[in-house]
Amino acid sequence: MFIRNTWYVAGWDKEVGPSELFARTIIGIPVLMYRDAQGKVVALEDRCCHRGAPLSIGRREGDCVRCLYHGLKFDTGGRCVEAPAQQRIPPQAKVRTFPVVERHRWLWIWMGDAEAADPSLIPDTHWLDDPAWRSLDGYIHYDVNYLLIADNLLDFSHLPFVHPTTLGGSEDYASVQPQVERLEDGVRITRWTLGTEAPPFARQVKQWPGKVDRWNIYNFTLPAILVMDSGMAPAGTGAPEGHRVDAAEFRGCQALTPETEHSTHYFFAHPHNFAIDQPEVTRSIHESVVAAFAEDRDIITAQQRSLALEPDFKMIPFSIDAALSQFRWAVARRLEDEARQRAASPQAKVA
Repeated sequence: MFIRNTWYVAGWDKEVGPSELFARTIIGIPVLMYRDAQGKVVALEDRCCHRGAPLSIGRREGDCVRCLYHGLKFDTGGRCVEAPAQQRIPPQAKVRTFPVVERHRWLWIWMGDAEAADPSLIPDTHWLDDPAWRSLDGYIHYDVNYLLIADNLLDFSHLPFVHPTTLGGSEDYASVQPQVERLEDGVRITRWTLGTEAPPFARQVKQWPGKVDRWNIYNFTLPAILVMDSGMAPAGTGAPEGHRVDAAEFRGCQALTPETEHSTHYFFAHPHNFAIDQPEVTRSIHESVVAAFAEDRDIITAQQRSLALEPDFKMIPFSIDAALSQFRWAVARRLEDEARQRAASPQAKVA
């Protein structure tokens, strides 16, 4: 069961080219995306209303798409505008469309009530195309429920153990209790580790005379979007007070988009604002992040296999799980709200 009245990341802008058809399943719904003649992204349900064949294996005809099972043609509004051998096209012959907003290189899609799709609700990720920052695009497919991945992102105490040679740093990082603040649609997490060793990925691209003060400050909001201010500066130079002297700063942008109950699309980038004229630095940071996220996938996939063997297994919460619990509470509350709305209005377009 998924939240529907929210913005999900459907893909990177480059994934939907000027002429081809692009298919991706989002919260269990097959979606077809393509660009019209003006370059605007169109999103239709990837299922012909006639016999359910995927439109993504059809063909483009101008701004329309023709199903190559029985030849029905659909326009950008999802209406069937041509049906071979049919003198009259039934008015109900249409496929569902979805609002899409292209912003800062991410394609955001609204899977619920189209009338409620407010673009102002999209989180700010301007670092993805800000000329003062540099990053490379990332994508990983998980055969795991998205909430297990969210749990991983909500508790960074795993870094020294899962990522000792990439993002981890020394084990003192795990002993720090983060500050967790509840937001209207998620949580805000603040973690400072003072006088610690810089993690391996940072030492590869920047040198410090000794230990560093390290921070991770991020919002994790519905449906599962992480926007993070992170970095490190020489220890004792005032970073906790806002004086980021000779710092390595990053703005992590990560989005989990459920594919099905058992699989997830993971979009990410790790923009940095130093050495932006050195592409090898950007590449090194990206490769470290990719390696670390592969490590996450390994442990979380193993976790899911273990849990599948005992569906009634009860996890024992620790104090470090405060953010996980609060975010799952936010998800449950939104699901309950949407269920009440559907019950009160059977015709609501969120089903």
